[in-house]
Amino acid sequence: MNFLSKLIRYLTFAIALGGFVSVTLLLQKIKAEDQAKILPPPVAPASKPFASTVAATGILEALSENVSIGVPAAGLVTEVLVKVNDNVKVNDPLFRLDDRDFQATLLRQRAMVEVSKANIEVAKATVVKQEDLYKRVRDMPDTRAVSVDEVRQRENDVNVAKAQLAASNAQLLASEADVKQTELLIQRLTVRAPREGTILQVNIRAGEYAATAPKAPAMVLGDLDRLQVRADVDEQNATRVRPGQAAKAFIKGDTTNPIPLQFVRVEPYVIPKVSLTGASTERVDTRVLQVIYSLQRPKDPPIYVGQQVDVFIDAGSVAGEKEKAKGEEKTAAK
Repeated sequence: MNFLSKLIRYLTFAIALGGFVSVTLLLQKIKAEDQAKILPPPVAPASKPFASTVAATGILEALSENVSIGVPAAGLVTEVLVKVNDNVKVNDPLFRLDDRDFQATLLRQRAMVEVSKANIEVAKATVVKQEDLYKRVRDMPDTRAVSVDEVRQRENDVNVAKAQLAASNAQLLASEADVKQTELLIQRLTVRAPREGTILQVNIRAGEYAATAPKAPAMVLGDLDRLQVRADVDEQNATRVRPGQAAKAFIKGDTTNPIPLQFVRVEPYVIPKVSLTGASTERVDTRVLQVIYSLQRPKDPPIYVGQQVDVFIDAGSVAGEKEKAKGEEKTAAK
């Protein structure tokens, strides 16, 4: 019995030791695999085109920014008049909303205009009648035939009739104003292009309900003849950016065809970063300075609005200015 107990004890110890050795070997294998040579990326990153460079991530936009078309009021879409890639001019109709409620109101208001016109004719006839009665009592040869009170009463009746005529004229103007207001509201339900451009995106269809605060705009309009890049410069590098600096852009996945950029402006307000590349090392809590550059749309390779690009800004001029300033300070000190 003692021999069996000792045998079980030794076997248990041997199994535990074997498990420990197995786990140790497995961990070493995993560590060795982690330390294996890192393979190069499928596409090599673009090389810096300038000696002193500020790197940024940018996104392509239509010139003067993309225009997100909204709706003046929530309603049912009855007709979409354009499609993607259509070129439109200022005030070209884009889509229409259901206006049947306003059309019904317009019928009633136009009827009220006719009623107001009829009331004016009645008021005019009343004025003529009261003036005739007043003239009769006023011009009567024998003044003893009528009393002074009756003459005054006839005169007051004339004044009241003229006041009613003025009120009828005012009511006609109010009715016509109501008609014009409803007609303007009906016209507003036909959404028109605010400027020339190309339809980049259509997010509504006939029969859908258009909201005033949707997740996506009803349509996106932009100028595709010339594009612009909105570059996000990390706030730590913002002090190295100056107006007029040269820059080049590389489309994601293409590191051999740089696109020259022309400086447009610097957005003077630093904002939280919203354009994300999806890289695992990317910080999403970074604040960025946005710099706008324009570019001529190249024929090859094709580029599209919304694409991300790598932007390289030439900061060498800034470094040169600093060296020059230091040299001037040393000269002045001597």
